[in-house]
Amino acid sequence: MSDQTLKQTPLHSRHAAAGAKTADFGGWDMPIEYTGVLAEHTAVRTAVGLFDVSHMGKVRIHGQGAVGFLNSVLANDLDRVGAGQAQYSMLCNDTGGVIDDLIVYRWADDEVFMIPNASNAATVVAELRRRAPEGVVIDDHHDDHGIIAVQGPRSIDVMRAMGLPADHDYMAMASAEFGGQPVIVCRTGYTGEHGYEIVAPVAVLGDLWDALLAVGEPFGAIPAGLGARDTLRTEMGYPLHGQDISPTITPVEAMIGWAVGWDKPQFAGRDALVAQRAAGPERRLRGLLALDRGIPRPHMAVYREGLDGAVVGEVTSGTFSPTLKQGIALALLDASISLDDEVVVDVRGRASRFRVVKPPFVQPSTR
Repeated sequence: MSDQTLKQTPLHSRHAAAGAKTADFGGWDMPIEYTGVLAEHTAVRTAVGLFDVSHMGKVRIHGQGAVGFLNSVLANDLDRVGAGQAQYSMLCNDTGGVIDDLIVYRWADDEVFMIPNASNAATVVAELRRRAPEGVVIDDHHDDHGIIAVQGPRSIDVMRAMGLPADHDYMAMASAEFGGQPVIVCRTGYTGEHGYEIVAPVAVLGDLWDALLAVGEPFGAIPAGLGARDTLRTEMGYPLHGQDISPTITPVEAMIGWAVGWDKPQFAGRDALVAQRAAGPERRLRGLLALDRGIPRPHMAVYREGLDGAVVGEVTSGTFSPTLKQGIALALLDASISLDDEVVVDVRGRASRFRVVKPPFVQPSTR
């Protein structure tokens, strides 16, 4: 896709003015880095990083029975959370593959807000509209609102200094105002650190970004791009749709069955997932920790012993961990491979040794 056809977030001019390097991400021209991935990653782990994640979808589901409808479609059980709480969930296809993973914000039985992934937002809206009963309305607010993620151990100080809600629990949200406009402050994020995601109308998004940077400067706040977002989430073992989960990779295979409401009588893909869970998956998503200097990347083959031996999987996400100073990866491996086993990854033709581990690679501080 050429630069001319890429979508831009409402903060694009600010990223350009800050000298951000941008690239195509799900059809959006997004900032990948400003001062460098390592510096931005470190800021989030030690202070505060601000991410523009306005490319993510924003969907309002409302009307009588909205929660009941969603609960009959999405994998997780919305009855596990109450009003004012958020939940990680998935929309699956009939074979159990993940059409998208998303965050659902339950305001009331008849009022729900949802954030799907950028490239899948239109697909999720279309699928929900296709399934929705009369009286349940699916509104696509993708272009009306933006989202700024404030992530890091000093994020609570920034939010308090801004006069925005800061003390609610993890996976909970609160209503607030900025610039005379209503905003939603969610205690969520994709980094493993204490943090917030602020959903705000486009009309005040730029002013909000500027204010957060200004107020956050004494606390070490800097803008961060999707490069750091990727290294941060990989250190946590958080899956990325299109790589670690996809329409051909199920929650059972991805080891996120905890986000499935197994006792629910109905949700999309239930029969396939129940059967796979009972039989045991043929492959599982595992963590790989480098035992040498190898840096893994997606699609690299994983071998049981040497490069001339049996292929037992493929790297789905791989990077250099700025925190651990070594290579880490998520990989779909044959079910015969166990935790603590050693495997070999073909890193550009060189056999690199890795230990199979259970993520996270770095302990989160989200709670």
